[in-house]
Amino acid sequence: MDTAREPHAGKAHAGKAHLQDRVPARARQLVREPFTARTWRRVAYALLAVPVALAAVPVGLLGGRAAAGRWQRGLVGRFLGVRLPGSTPGVLHALLALPLNLVVAAVTLYGWSIVPMNIGWPLRGGDPATSWGGPTFAGAWALHAVLGGLGFLLLMPWVGRGLAALQVRLATALLARP
Repeated sequence: MDTAREPHAGKAHAGKAHLQDRVPARARQLVREPFTARTWRRVAYALLAVPVALAAVPVGLLGGRAAAGRWQRGLVGRFLGVRLPGSTPGVLHALLALPLNLVVAAVTLYGWSIVPMNIGWPLRGGDPATSWGGPTFAGAWALHAVLGGLGFLLLMPWVGRGLAALQVRLATALLARP
């Protein structure tokens, strides 16, 4: 028997490798995505973009236009992994990106806060008879934990990915000019 041609023959393919053969790559990626460094760098960018833009506007208007641009290009490069060439002043980007950054920060904070809030539903108190999944305590907790907790845990990295793509497009358009 040739073990090189048969994927499940021999002891080398037992256990973990066999499970990976049965679980599609997309499903593995969906479950792993909330725990990747790339996801949490996007979250950090979403939360830091607003204060950096708020600081860059007065600094840029008071003569530090190059510094304001460097701060924002550095933030995009460090947290979103996109190197933006150029030395364009960042005041325009800070002003135009601020509304988008505020929306992204709000969506990020709200979406990620739903995860522990619903997994820890019993700690919030409340009457299970009037809650989703009620009238039993177990039913209410299970529904909150599965839909609100785990559901948003799996959803938020993808929402963050889409919002970060918008931020990168805007930053590229406004900061990557000579």
